Amino acid sequence: MWFESERKDNRRQSGAWKWLTVSALSAAVGSACTLAAQSVRGSVAGDKPAAWAAAPPATVRVAAAGTRAEGDRMQPSWLPTPAAPSVPVAAQLAGGIVEAVKKVEPAVMGVVNYAQVADFFTQETKLEATGVGTGVLFHKDGQNGYLVTNNHVVEGAARVEVVMGTGKHVRAAVVGTDRYTDLAVLRVPLQAVRTIQPAEFANSNAIQVGEPAIAIGTPLGLDFADSVTAGIVSAKKRIMPVEEPQTQQVLDYQAVIQTDAAINPGNSGGPLCNIRGQVIGINSSKIVAPNFEGMGFAIPSNEVRNIANQLMRTGHALHPALGIAGYSLATLPEQWWPNVPVDYGVWVKSVTSAAAKQAGLEPQDVIVGIDGHDVKTMADLRTYLFEKQPGQDVTLRVYRGSRLFTARVKLGQMKSDNSVQAPASDESESDPFAPPDGFWN
Repeated sequence: MWFESERKDNRRQSGAWKWLTVSALSAAVGSACTLAAQSVRGSVAGDKPAAWAAAPPATVRVAAAGTRAEGDRMQPSWLPTPAAPSVPVAAQLAGGIVEAVKKVEPAVMGVVNYAQVADFFTQETKLEATGVGTGVLFHKDGQNGYLVTNNHVVEGAARVEVVMGTGKHVRAAVVGTDRYTDLAVLRVPLQAVRTIQPAEFANSNAIQVGEPAIAIGTPLGLDFADSVTAGIVSAKKRIMPVEEPQTQQVLDYQAVIQTDAAINPGNSGGPLCNIRGQVIGINSSKIVAPNFEGMGFAIPSNEVRNIANQLMRTGHALHPALGIAGYSLATLPEQWWPNVPVDYGVWVKSVTSAAAKQAGLEPQDVIVGIDGHDVKTMADLRTYLFEKQPGQDVTLRVYRGSRLFTARVKLGQMKSDNSVQAPASDESESDPFAPPDGFWN
């Protein structure tokens, strides 16, 4: 260092007068530097943080006249130390996505729907792959592994197979399905997934708009298995219709997570994950229309857990039921309309429960409201009903002819029907509808 070299040069000089001269000069320079340092500290003390102001006095090194400083001068101790170069935010995010994918990807598998297809020329039927989706392993017990996917991925299947990361096809049993939430649970023998850790599910109520979102799935078929796309959570609760795949009838309206991560045909049933590799939703749909892009939707993980629990235990999901059979009034030919002063609501075809009959409902009534909410269609009615629990009471607004009245009905319960009757795997002797040893709490 330049300071150390200067001291050594001074020691080579001899004579008492030289020492006196150096001492006097050093004292004078030292006094001047002390005053200068105090002046500098006073001028910026108001700008520096309290922690800096409490720091010990600065050490100041001064070069003798005619010498050149070699190296960096020492800064006052209260000045901030230059920060070390940091990793760019984009690089940190990319690294987080890589780690998240490594964590969850082994639990993500392809799901193939085989249907009985008739040959046009021979009129013979044969099994043929008619659709490919995605599933995610979420639970294992002593005999089996369980995957969750979308109902529309497996609906109508005569046979379902799960495709492992190695490319091996494993026959799966459909434990249960629920059309109203578009969810299904599959079961495969434990041996097929023994080394795979089930995916971890996050609390979907805790997600934040703008946080990273990662989609993993099988878009456009098995050739693109384990495709990863990334974006953000665009919205936490978008109300979107749940449609019956065959008829396109709206069954329900569902609060879903919106994301701009690319979701394509084949991604259905796959996980939407956070940066920690936890599942925040199950990808289910996207908007496909000219001039629209980056609008995909996922069923929140909390709802997935609730429905999957029920499907695992009983093969069915339980929903509250009003105890009527009916149709959206607007879907009926006008000549069938009762004489009511509205062109919307739910037309009651028949009353099927004792509680609904006791509340005074009759065929030909038109339900136009429930618990203060307007009811335009059957999907509206079902959406508000599904916010309740069996055994709770609801208050309906009903037209009978031109008369508007209210009816208070105690809700019953409805089991979801199983949309698939695919047989159990040959590799498993268990009843495909038997509950597992354990399930989500």
